[in-house]
Amino acid sequence: MKKNVLIIDDSESIREVISAGLEMTGYKVIKGVNGEDGLRLLNENPDVHLVITDLNMPIMDGIGFLKEVRKHPKHKYLPVILLTTESQESKKQEARREGATGWIIKPFSNERLIAVIRKVIN
Repeated sequence: MKKNVLIIDDSESIREVISAGLEMTGYKVIKGVNGEDGLRLLNENPDVHLVITDLNMPIMDGIGFLKEVRKHPKHKYLPVILLTTESQESKKQEARREGATGWIIKPFSNERLIAVIRKVIN
């Protein structure tokens, strides 16, 4: 069975790079453009196994998305990986407090991202 991954990033090029690598590896990808869009897509696709979200986005950022996701019992343990250029320890701590599963710094390699995904959901 294919695992479903929701990618949320305001950069179309990042969404495309990630989705191409994941689809070649056998994952089904759903793409959102900000946290608000990601919440809508998560509600429309209840079989999402993992979320990869950017931290800094307009409308709703990754931390705001994470806070909203963790309010719902159904998504309390859904793995959420933050993908960002931020390397500040305070942001990492905030993400952990809100329930982030992991943190990957941009730029990243698809191999590294896929290794992390496999560790989390396979």
